[in-house]
Amino acid sequence: MRKVLPWIESTNVKERWEEFLAEALDWSAGRLVIPRALLLLYCAQAGVRHLLDPFYGDFFGGITFGIHELGHVVFMGLGPFLASFGGTFWQLAVPVIAGVLFVRQPDYFGIAIAGCWLSFSLFGVALYLSDARTMDLPLVGLGSDPQHDWNYMLSRLGLLAWDTRLAFLVRAAAFAVWAAAIGFGARLVLQMHRTSR
Repeated sequence: MRKVLPWIESTNVKERWEEFLAEALDWSAGRLVIPRALLLLYCAQAGVRHLLDPFYGDFFGGITFGIHELGHVVFMGLGPFLASFGGTFWQLAVPVIAGVLFVRQPDYFGIAIAGCWLSFSLFGVALYLSDARTMDLPLVGLGSDPQHDWNYMLSRLGLLAWDTRLAFLVRAAAFAVWAAAIGFGARLVLQMHRTSR
């Protein structure tokens, strides 16, 4: 059975990364390039839009919202704090799970797209976090009077005054994940283009 993330077991992360990249480039050889290139261009454009406009809604937004709300339901029996946290947890966990499944298949381009999805989810979390004190965002939820998750959680932790600083850190993480995913995906698309001639 193929190990999910073999480079974690190695003390030489650089060597493992080079092996992973070589496998990814071998996998890319001769693959269909045009639909993947168009999808990657969309993800690149969507990431730039997220950077310029925190309220930007991408293609993954509806799916992410549904998963967020489902997370509240899944964690509902674990108390109010974890029920609030469940939405954000699943919103971030599902793109990670998708990435792990793509590693196991393997589908290296799928890993890049899952990384973009994770970054878009992180951008959404950053927006929600930054609104914890002001609570200006219109909320949609399963009940008639939805609770602002981050206002509740940060208030309980005594960190409400840190909402915008925490949001900045999450936004920086979103940018880093997006840049890495786009860079990796572009490398694969370039290899597909070179080997399709």
